[in-house]
Amino acid sequence: MTKRGNENGADHGMGHFGYRQSLQRSIGAFGSFAAGVSYISILTGTFQLFYFGFGTAGPAYLWSWPLVLVGQLAVALCFMELAAMYPIAGSVYNWSKVLGSRFVGWASGWLMLTASIVSLSATVLALQLNLPRLWSGFQMIGDGSGPYDYASNAVVLGTALIVLTTLINALGVRLMAMINSAGVVIELTAACLIGAVLLMNTERGPEVFFSTNGFGADAPGGYFGAFLIAALASGYVMYGFDTASSLGEETHDPRRTAPKAILHAILASFVIGGAILVGAVLAAPDLSDPRIGQSAGGLQFIVEQVMWGPFGKIFLACIVVAVSVCSLAVHTAAIRLSFAMARDNALPFGELLARVNPRTQTPILPAVLIGVIAAAILLVNVGQPKIFTVLTSIAIIMIYLAYLMVTAPMLRRRLQGNWPPPELASGGYFTMGRFGLVVNIVAVAWGALMAINLAWPREAVYGSPWYNTWGAFVYIGVILGSGLGWYALRGRHRIGVLDSHAA
Repeated sequence: MTKRGNENGADHGMGHFGYRQSLQRSIGAFGSFAAGVSYISILTGTFQLFYFGFGTAGPAYLWSWPLVLVGQLAVALCFMELAAMYPIAGSVYNWSKVLGSRFVGWASGWLMLTASIVSLSATVLALQLNLPRLWSGFQMIGDGSGPYDYASNAVVLGTALIVLTTLINALGVRLMAMINSAGVVIELTAACLIGAVLLMNTERGPEVFFSTNGFGADAPGGYFGAFLIAALASGYVMYGFDTASSLGEETHDPRRTAPKAILHAILASFVIGGAILVGAVLAAPDLSDPRIGQSAGGLQFIVEQVMWGPFGKIFLACIVVAVSVCSLAVHTAAIRLSFAMARDNALPFGELLARVNPRTQTPILPAVLIGVIAAAILLVNVGQPKIFTVLTSIAIIMIYLAYLMVTAPMLRRRLQGNWPPPELASGGYFTMGRFGLVVNIVAVAWGALMAINLAWPREAVYGSPWYNTWGAFVYIGVILGSGLGWYALRGRHRIGVLDSHAA
């Protein structure tokens, strides 16, 4: 088969679903890797959440970092097999559909889509933690002394970034990939330098990680209870690697490129992020300083103390770049997921949402609609910042549940002897071979345990009143229930590949 035939044909996994090629295939190997790395975004996640983990369980909370890697790596390896077989837009949605059922696919897609939109809102808020530190002029609303100054200003900065990511995504995947790749180069370079500088300015030895240091004494369950809460800081970071496959329809040779991109993204994020976290604890001038465990201080506070001269500001600027490309990647992934569901008529107004602009070869309406909804959600942060925190935490739970809707049906198929397909091994594509069953079991067990830990009703995480404490059940019930209402009344009777996208 010719190269052109390969680029447009069924050997990229699209034929199995009955889709025709309608997106522009222009992303290379590094662009695919960059998509996964930018969604994980080590600088965004570590700088946004370090204060929570450290403030809850102290330095030893960092043992949750390798623990999360083991669990998420098991999930990633399962995804790598699926990416080798089906590198397709809306990866989690389509994978759960083909492994489970049409309903399981729709449920995972709906959870993943709503979670991605909320995650976009949460990610852009990180600008408020960094931009005013660079220049006081970025604090455009008040001087920070008013009760709503920071929250309102965060909405202004976040909305501006959402407008930018909407415009970039609407102009085409080639521009998005170029900007994203350039941003990832800056982020990875800065992350490596930050980790190196911190490790070269250590104030204490590694024994600090082998003591509770007085943390967790008053927590239910002692230090173990505090550690489980603090582990959320690591669990909130290391996900989104499936984005590399969700861009599979726009990637060259995706059945080989996407699995490698998934693996490299999660391993690079673990190593570089781990170096920053360990270095921060070892280099902090005074670990008893309460500002390290506060959202206004945290990792940014340590970096500003350790870095000399203008370098602290330079690295903060790099964090702003990381937040921006992370927001771009989250927005892009949400667009591809909505497009994938819409061309199956699995969303309201499917025909409109699945329409690809002939000039930019990208779905523009989903880009705009997701941007508008994400900006509207930001307004919740002004008057009810605690509810917004609960919503963003619950979005992570929904993503873990969506992942579980892939790995659990995959395990069932594997136990029945129906996975992996012989085509993977015979075609020289990635497969776990005889280790697949063990890894798949770990992935399912990890996903279930992590979802329980994330959802467990704790006032220390979700606050009060009761509907926040039990928010994982209340809000997920509302989100899933609203979608199920549409699915039961109309969706299940209409779902099927639209004629405009049928092969």
